[in-house]
Amino acid sequence: MTTQGERTPSPGDHGTEQPAGAYRARRLSARRAVGWIVVVGVVAAGGWIITRPTPGDFIPGLGPSSKEATKTPPVVGSPPPRTVTDPEGLNVDVYFPAQRPVEVGAYKGKRSGVRQGQNCAEALQDRTQDPLRDSGCQGYLTVSFTGQDKPVLSSVTVLRFGDEASAAKAAQALQAKPGALAFILPDANTAPAQPAGGARTGSEPRVEAVRFYVTVASSRLADAHTAAATPAATATGATPLSVPPTTAPAGSEQMLEEATRAISYAAGAPFIWM
Repeated sequence: MTTQGERTPSPGDHGTEQPAGAYRARRLSARRAVGWIVVVGVVAAGGWIITRPTPGDFIPGLGPSSKEATKTPPVVGSPPPRTVTDPEGLNVDVYFPAQRPVEVGAYKGKRSGVRQGQNCAEALQDRTQDPLRDSGCQGYLTVSFTGQDKPVLSSVTVLRFGDEASAAKAAQALQAKPGALAFILPDANTAPAQPAGGARTGSEPRVEAVRFYVTVASSRLADAHTAAATPAATATGATPLSVPPTTAPAGSEQMLEEATRAISYAAGAPFIWM
């Protein structure tokens, strides 16, 4: 019995008959070639994605080996609701995308921890002293930035108001009470307040009124927040407070001022045209 496309072998064909799989292999060769082309293309594309240089890689060309690529900046709280003055609702990913560093002048910083909410009292260092009481504050957004080239931490708070007059009045109240707003660290926790006297490891807060918003930015030396936990604090489960050094490194004042100015500019720029 023969199938369509095959001929019946004759006795004289035995000397020249091809192996059983030879004819079938010739029929499938084109299909196999297409399959191999697809496989090679997929492998090549995958290899390019894996080996192409990624910003932050320890060794360029060996894939996303940077630990920073796997870290997700912590976000505490819920974004304030949208309003006519702020259609984005103070969305941190809109105004301060984690993938886009702040680069102004000699400063370059990356977003880390975030605190946000509708109750502006949550942004205060000490809620018993509230310069924002009856100010009409509608929501806040506090973002921590870590200097990429210099050991400096920055914290910026954006406050939203219903009109420009309320924002200007709140800015004056905050200028009269430096340090009223909390300084948050890269893990979104609140840092201890700066000492009233003696050596300081941070810059004076920079307060700016930008239309319906008030931005408050300040910077501190990163080394001031790396103290280890004490046995007593560990035993009680309390979060230890870092002890700042008695003296600040030379040139730190200018470094802190550059960082604060850059963060303040980056915070106010999105709201100038709103």
